[in-house]
Amino acid sequence: MTHREALEVLAAHRGQHLVLTTHGSVDLWVSLSDTPLDFSYVPASMGQGPSLGLGLALAQSPHGVIVVSGDGSLLMNLGCLVTMADCPVEFFLIIVDNGVYEVTGGQPIPGAGRTDFAGLARAAGIRRIYTCQTVQEWRDLAPEALSGPGPVVIWLTVTARPDQRAPTTARPMAQQIARLRQVLSGT
Repeated sequence: MTHREALEVLAAHRGQHLVLTTHGSVDLWVSLSDTPLDFSYVPASMGQGPSLGLGLALAQSPHGVIVVSGDGSLLMNLGCLVTMADCPVEFFLIIVDNGVYEVTGGQPIPGAGRTDFAGLARAAGIRRIYTCQTVQEWRDLAPEALSGPGPVVIWLTVTARPDQRAPTTARPMAQQIARLRQVLSGT
């Protein structure tokens, strides 16, 4: 499946969840969705998206939280899986696995093709784990995977996109934060 196809399925099944995209997913997601429940997060250091998203879910958001993170980013913060396992909140981590650091030149990530992200999540104590290698598998599993109790890990294998550039945020960070605060407060 392509990265875009993976995000199109998410867009069709996200419901009223807050969607936090990071790095390689930011530009694609902006072309699919632009609501106050969308948050583009491009921090200086990779791997921080799941921690921010879990914090939002723990703050008892009226919306569940979906974080879309790359495989390389997750490798830089594997400890978030252990923390997630101890937090029974409506939190969904989608791992987009393309085997490369896409936005920095396409270098292979350590363990590309042999890292078992489902096994890592299971070993961390997460019970709801879904794995999809084709867009049809993802279409079939998305309604179940994106509902019910969390935490949930969804591991999607996608084809790498060569020659990607660093992502940009859809809006200035201050504006994104203001939009998010407004929708979370219900005003």
